[in-house]
Amino acid sequence: MADFILLMHGDTTGHETGWDAYFTRLNDLGAFQGGSAVGVGASYRKSGTPGPAADHLTGYIRVEAESLEAAQALLTGNPVYEAGGTVEIRSLPRDD
Repeated sequence: MADFILLMHGDTTGHETGWDAYFTRLNDLGAFQGGSAVGVGASYRKSGTPGPAADHLTGYIRVEAESLEAAQALLTGNPVYEAGGTVEIRSLPRDD
């Protein structure tokens, strides 16, 4: 199994509903590993001007899946995805 992070963008075209049902589904599948909404923030760099903070990110969910394709299948029922918004999937390296 591999770890993935689903990054929710704030670009939905509809109303987001069904979070409880979605989290129940992920838990029932044994895929849910955590997550949270994210608020405003700032970027920092030790030297020089930092890049801008990613204001379009509104939350994340960490899941476990066999592959990127299996993680993509977990988008069904995701309220951001179902409301026409963008959900970015990234693999998370493991130190095994």
